[in-house]
Amino acid sequence: MIDHVLGRPSVRFRRVQVLAVVSFWSFYLFRGHKHGPPTLRKLSRRLSNFLTPWQTVVITMLYLYIARNLGKLLGLECPEPLANLYTRSYFRATWVTTALDAGFWTAMRIRRKWLRDLCSIVFTAYYLLAAEQADEKVRKVRGMLTVEHLRVSWNKGTTPYLAFLTNLMRPQFMRYPPRAIRIPRPPNSDYKEPVNGWLYFDGPLSALKNHTKLVLDIPGGGFVAMNPRTNDDKLFAWAGKTGLPVLSLDYRKAPEFPYPYALNECFDVYSTIIASRGKCVGMSGEVVPKIVITGDSAGGNLATCLTLMVIEAGSTDTRKYLGQTSLPIPDGLVLMYPGLDMNIGNWMSDEQMSLIKDRRMRKTNKAILRRKSMQYTLAAGTPHQSEEEDNGSTPKITSPPDVTSLQPVRPTSITLPSPQFSAAGPTLLSPTTPRKHPPPEHQSSGSHHPEPLKTRLAMSSMISYFNDRILSPEMMRAMIILYIGPHNRPDFSQDYLLSPILAPDSLLSQFPKTYFLTGERDPLVDDTVIFAGRIRRAKAAAHAQQSSDVRLRKEFDDRDVVEVALIPGISHGFLQFVGVFPEGWKYIHRCSRWIEHIFAASEERDLNSQITISTPGPSGYLSSSSRGGHQHHQRRRTESSGDEDMGLEMSMSPRGKREEERRRKEKLLKEQLREKGERRKDTGMRRQKSMVSLASEDDLLGRRMLGLVGPLTRNTEDDD
Repeated sequence: MIDHVLGRPSVRFRRVQVLAVVSFWSFYLFRGHKHGPPTLRKLSRRLSNFLTPWQTVVITMLYLYIARNLGKLLGLECPEPLANLYTRSYFRATWVTTALDAGFWTAMRIRRKWLRDLCSIVFTAYYLLAAEQADEKVRKVRGMLTVEHLRVSWNKGTTPYLAFLTNLMRPQFMRYPPRAIRIPRPPNSDYKEPVNGWLYFDGPLSALKNHTKLVLDIPGGGFVAMNPRTNDDKLFAWAGKTGLPVLSLDYRKAPEFPYPYALNECFDVYSTIIASRGKCVGMSGEVVPKIVITGDSAGGNLATCLTLMVIEAGSTDTRKYLGQTSLPIPDGLVLMYPGLDMNIGNWMSDEQMSLIKDRRMRKTNKAILRRKSMQYTLAAGTPHQSEEEDNGSTPKITSPPDVTSLQPVRPTSITLPSPQFSAAGPTLLSPTTPRKHPPPEHQSSGSHHPEPLKTRLAMSSMISYFNDRILSPEMMRAMIILYIGPHNRPDFSQDYLLSPILAPDSLLSQFPKTYFLTGERDPLVDDTVIFAGRIRRAKAAAHAQQSSDVRLRKEFDDRDVVEVALIPGISHGFLQFVGVFPEGWKYIHRCSRWIEHIFAASEERDLNSQITISTPGPSGYLSSSSRGGHQHHQRRRTESSGDEDMGLEMSMSPRGKREEERRRKEKLLKEQLREKGERRKDTGMRRQKSMVSLASEDDLLGRRMLGLVGPLTRNTEDDD
């Protein structure tokens, strides 16, 4: 209390205060009278005839406990904001992770490592029992986060005691341990240091020569922490279930290596794999491997930006002059709770809401729409939402303007971003909305009249879930500052390699099949829903322009473009602690099935393309359908500038050798497809239903605002 009176709360002053109180009473007990001060000695003697020392101690402790919890006994305690935020199993998992964070942060100042690791476990056990103290500890630390706090929290899985427990609880998926690997840089890279990684493969290294498919994983960790070994659970499961090699990158972390160093590392690894035809990871090098890119959290950001860089590679004369060559687009993406927008905004714009309210995805986003619509309802206490919110027409949002339609003073060789879909502030590149002026008879008034909105006012998920136990706004702020670095000043409204949600439609229309896995209560769930909607809209527009004859146009299917799985009642990072959240295993296995589906679809497309090319038309020439098709569906097998250094014969091979290689590849694809078909007949494989069709326990929008405005209107829900 003294530090509050002085107006300067200080941890050091509180420690001095506690030491002073303990020293004073210890000295009094040692030197003072055993029956206390003179005025209390008579009372002390009388009570000693009725109470034993044990009873005195118990009564004292009981009094202290009642005094501390008097508000709870009288019903004066404030409502619990997390009561209906998560499912029971996920809340129990966050209870354990919060205790771990509090325990490891408490012991992080101990210098000796063996003692620090031991004390971390001891303190964690204490905070498991004292859950409220753990919440208070974590709250205070997050208010003054540093990079050391983030790394201690997110790298704790590699400490000896937790690593032992994790390995003990994990099912055995592989017989072989992961191998450390170093990927060389391509010759045209600005960097020379090789990129570190871990190769997860259930087999000897010699067996890699029989594989033509690779999973490239980019782990998360807020750009500042977590190497691939902190993701052993999902990587072991993927490699063991699919039988495919999984390469997880140990990219260099910020703030020592700020943006865009990690992104360039990922791009260089992808370029080297394509240039060496997989030889850099132990493959045969006969064909260019098929690649599926995966990423979670910050790794999802890097995976998406890497795909954008691959699409742009060699697309302009300037890039070709700088040594870039066209790269084959990856066969697919699997993104788990990705962070796609570096702009932490408060409110949803009309453009963002139009993507969520898209007619074709209303069933998928129904819970999110209902929750956002109820935000004002819960705050104002109105009995029901307006009918206009559900029946109103979705505003038509135009695509970003073409470069040719801009003013001559602007460069004509760039692709414009789309800041209207982000929380970034408006710029000159953003489409402007004309202001609606009042009628002439009211123009003389000096009062301000608000403009009507096309959608109801709604908050972003980052602000709605500001009290999330896994990812808080303070942590997002620290991660963004550390990732950008002290010497960078990017344009948050245009840099789509920093915020992929800004990417223009011309790049999104070339994206491969993308899967999203996110919790409904994740602060980053809006990033997933908006970006998926942008991909879907760009693909639909590109599909509509491909054929001038409506009768020959194939019907557009959203599921061939993007699939979103929203898991009810959970938040961020649920694949990182499956040891205390066993439900996470089924989502890990779901991702492995997605990977298999992507490769199977790619093999089917390649086989159909090979058959079409090898089948002449009626006049002896190739049919016109073999020369068209989607750019992202047809992988471009191009030569690379790094072929000379890799010692591969790619551009100088004779015609007979190329024909033999083509026949061998076609035979391999037919055999693989035949095996896939037999396996599907045996197991009765069907298209997996998206998790978004699973009904939530209660609707998403109502649960999001319950912790924010429920106490204002007394519309809170009780525990089951």
